[in-house]
Amino acid sequence: MKPRRALMLMLLGCICSWMQAAPAPDGRPNVLIVLTDDQGMGDFSCYGNPVLKTPNLDRLRGQSVRFTDFHVAPMCTPTRGQLLTGLDAVRNGATSVTGGRSFIRPGIPTMPEMFAAAGYRTGLFGKWHLGDNYPHRPVDRGFQEAVHIRGWGFTSAPEFANTLWDGRYLHNGVEKKFTGYCTDFWFDRAMAWMKERREARQPFFCYLPLNAPHIPLDAPKKYTAPYEATALDAPQKYSYEGKGPAKFFGMIANIDENMDRLETFLRDTGLRDNTILIFMTDNGGTAGVKVWNAGLREGKTTFYDGGHRVPCWIRWPAGGLGEPRDLSTPTQIQDLLPTLLELCGVKAPASARFDGLSLAGLLHGRGQLPDRKLVVQYSRARLEKWESAVIWNQWRLVHGKELYDTTADRAQSADVAEKRSDIVAQLRAHYESWWKELEPLSGGFVTTSLGAAAQPVVNLTSSDWQDVYVDNSRHVRQANGGPRGGHWNVRVERAGEYEVSVRRWPPEVDTALAAPNGTPSRALPITGARLMVAGHELSAKAAAGDKAVTFRARLPAGPTQLQAWFTDRAGKDLCGAFYATVQLLP
Repeated sequence: MKPRRALMLMLLGCICSWMQAAPAPDGRPNVLIVLTDDQGMGDFSCYGNPVLKTPNLDRLRGQSVRFTDFHVAPMCTPTRGQLLTGLDAVRNGATSVTGGRSFIRPGIPTMPEMFAAAGYRTGLFGKWHLGDNYPHRPVDRGFQEAVHIRGWGFTSAPEFANTLWDGRYLHNGVEKKFTGYCTDFWFDRAMAWMKERREARQPFFCYLPLNAPHIPLDAPKKYTAPYEATALDAPQKYSYEGKGPAKFFGMIANIDENMDRLETFLRDTGLRDNTILIFMTDNGGTAGVKVWNAGLREGKTTFYDGGHRVPCWIRWPAGGLGEPRDLSTPTQIQDLLPTLLELCGVKAPASARFDGLSLAGLLHGRGQLPDRKLVVQYSRARLEKWESAVIWNQWRLVHGKELYDTTADRAQSADVAEKRSDIVAQLRAHYESWWKELEPLSGGFVTTSLGAAAQPVVNLTSSDWQDVYVDNSRHVRQANGGPRGGHWNVRVERAGEYEVSVRRWPPEVDTALAAPNGTPSRALPITGARLMVAGHELSAKAAAGDKAVTFRARLPAGPTQLQAWFTDRAGKDLCGAFYATVQLLP
C-alpha cells in the first residue's frame, strides 16, 4: 500500500471513530431506563438466587451505583405513574392497575414532556399501562415514538388474545404485527431508534419498560430448558398460578441476554459513556419468591418489603459518579425524575412539583439527603386509609399498626410495635398528615375522552370500569363483574350523535355474544343489551349470532358515565359489556 493511501485510510478511520463516539452537540447525556415487570429482588444471581443465572445483569450491577433501600409501589401502574411524574400515586391519580384508576391526572407534566421540551427525542418501547385512550396514550403524554402494548400486557382484557410470539402492538397509535418473541422485539426497536438518534446527533430519553417476566409465563425453549430440567415445576413447593417458575426464570434469562445485546450496542455505537442507564424492577417478586426472595418478606401486592423494595442501579461512565458502590439511604422511585432533570440540566416547568428529591448529590458523593419519611400506598380499587407502608430509615410501619426494624430483622418476622411505641407514634403522625392532604384526591376519577379529534374511535374495555377488578382475559371468559359490570368515566369532547357498539368479546376474536371463547369460558343466553349514558337509558335486541349490539344517542359535551350490559329473554341482567366502541357520527 502506498504511504499516501495508508495515511488517508488512517485519517478516515480516526474521523469515523470520532464521529461514532461523538456526543450530542451540546454534550448533554442520553437517558435510558430499563424497567422489568414482576421481577423481585431475589430474581438475580447477584442477590443469591441458587438456581437462576443472570451474568449480564450481575455485570451491570457491578458497574453501577446501587440504591440498596429503594422503593416502588407493590404493583405496575402506580410505579409507572410515580416514575414519570415524580409524585405519589394518590397525588398523580394512577393508584391502581385497573378500576378506572390507572390514569395520570391532566395537567401534571411528565418526564417525557419535560425532556421533549428541552430538545430531547423521546421514545417508549414495551409496556405503558397508564391508559389506552386519549388523552392518556404515550403519544399524548410526551413520547414522540411509542411502540407498545395495551393494558398490563398480553392476555389482559385490552390484549385478550394477543401472544408473546408474532403478536400485535401499537406504533404511534396504529396497530401493527411484530415478528418473533416480544422481549427481543422491544430491545430491537429501542436499539434501532437510539441508533437513529445517534446518527442525527440528537440527545434522547429512551424508556424500555418490558412486559417480561410478567404472566403469561413463557420464553423460547433455549432459555426455559435449563430450568425445566430441574424440580422447579413441582407445584406443591413452588406453585405460582398453578405452575412452577421454570418459564419465569427462562423469561429472565432472555432479558439477561438482551441486556448483553444492549451493552454491546451501546459500546459499538459510542453511546455507552454518555448515557445514563437506569435498571430497576416495577414491584416485588412473583413466580420466583418461593425459590429465593433475597431475605425479604412476601412479594407483589403486599406492603412488606418484598412487595416494594427493588433493585435500582445507575450507570453513567462519563458522569463523574465515582466508583461503583452501594448507597443505603432509603430512596423511592419518585426521586428519579428530579434526579434526571438535575443530571441532564433539564428545567422543570413552573407548574411542576415533586414528592421525590434529587439524588444527584448522593450519586456524585456530595452530602446526604435530609431526614424524611416515605409512604408507599396503592390499591386495586378504592383507596383505604392505612393501606400502606411508612418508611423511615430502617423502620417500616405496615398497615398503620405493625412495626419492623429491617436492619435487625430484614425478613420482617418480629413486630416490635409494642416495644417501640414512640416510633409507631411518629410514623402514624406522619401518615395522618400525608393522608389529610391527599385523601380528598383519592375519590376523584380521571376521564377518558370521547369524540376528540385526536382519537375519533375509542375502544373501551372492562379494565377501566370504576372500582371493578375485571382486567384479565379469564375474568372476561368467566363473565366476572356482576350482572351489570361497571361504568366508564368519560368526557364528551364534542356534542353530537354518537354510535356505541357494545360487545362481550373483543372484535379481533370474532365470537358471537352468547357463545363461549376459550377455556374456561361461559356461554350466556344473551338476547339483548342495555345502555346508560348522559341521561339516556336505551335497550336493544340481539339476534342469534350477533357479535355486537349498536346504539345511537345524542350526547352533550362534558363529563358523564357510560355503562352497558347484556340481558336474557326475560330481561334478566347477565353481565357487563366488557368492550365498547364509541365514535362521533358525521
